[in-house]
Amino acid sequence: MSYRSTLLGCGKYAPKRVMTNDEIALAVDTSDEWIFTRTGIRRRHIAAPEETTTSLAIEAARDALASASINGGEIDLTIVATSTPDYGFPASACLVQDAVGAHGGAFDLEAACSGFVYALALADSMIRIGSVRNALIIGSELYSRVLNWQDRSTCILFGDGAGAVVLSRAAQPGPLPRFTLGSDGSGGPLLTMYNGGVPEPSNATPGGVRMNGPETFKFGVRILVDVTEQVLRDEGLSTCDVDWLVPHQANQRIITAATKRLGFADERVLSNIEEYGNTSAASIPLALAECVERGEVLPGHRVLTVGFGAGLTWAGGLLTWRT
Repeated sequence: MSYRSTLLGCGKYAPKRVMTNDEIALAVDTSDEWIFTRTGIRRRHIAAPEETTTSLAIEAARDALASASINGGEIDLTIVATSTPDYGFPASACLVQDAVGAHGGAFDLEAACSGFVYALALADSMIRIGSVRNALIIGSELYSRVLNWQDRSTCILFGDGAGAVVLSRAAQPGPLPRFTLGSDGSGGPLLTMYNGGVPEPSNATPGGVRMNGPETFKFGVRILVDVTEQVLRDEGLSTCDVDWLVPHQANQRIITAATKRLGFADERVLSNIEEYGNTSAASIPLALAECVERGEVLPGHRVLTVGFGAGLTWAGGLLTWRT
């Protein structure tokens, strides 16, 4: 017997401190207009000194559990998708699991900006085979502590935050969710974050995220279109059959270019990059949680999530809300 999963709850947490483009312009040669026209970003949230990737994740997890109207003891699997964990070990997921009183397996997953959808796919597979009833999946990132704040090409892009969902065994029968995962390691050098595991190039600026902006942009537009079309093709659906497209919030121009090619109406594409910047693995659940808070996601709605980023990696998944 194969079980079906459904999105049961959604939550988020954003640090209280907001950093505007004007504030960044005090440190590097840029401006609000320059950043906004190229990225769609106006602001990003920055964690307080006492906050960590795990503490952000815990807050988002609690919010998601409240949204799902279940307690932590009903969670059988906890996954934190992150590129900025507190420790090499223990995993942030283990600490979150303890904080919310969950049980079962717990681990971190690192697939950069695709990580949250990768985690959804893994949790869905566990639900399908019957070994998990409720999974807590969190994307949590704290990029403000790994960026080079003198590098204008990257420091303007990223922010801190966390989003979470509860993925549960559906009460009613229906079509199984569809996921597609992919990677092209030959594109790895386009987007990197050194952490001491390999020697840095002799001509590299110490620390921070490094990105080939033009090539990363082209990859983002192409893969967002390709992954969306593949998921829809596998399901025998069209864009009209999807209630909400939730893409990774990398750059508003990427989202606009891709969704125009796909033919998605703007009102069905979730975007909050203006307020949060790129929060990597947290961006998709953050955007979804805001839509849920506004009461716009209704039972039975189809939600298509598409992540893409460093690796190069990509992932797409079509789920339903509370069925």
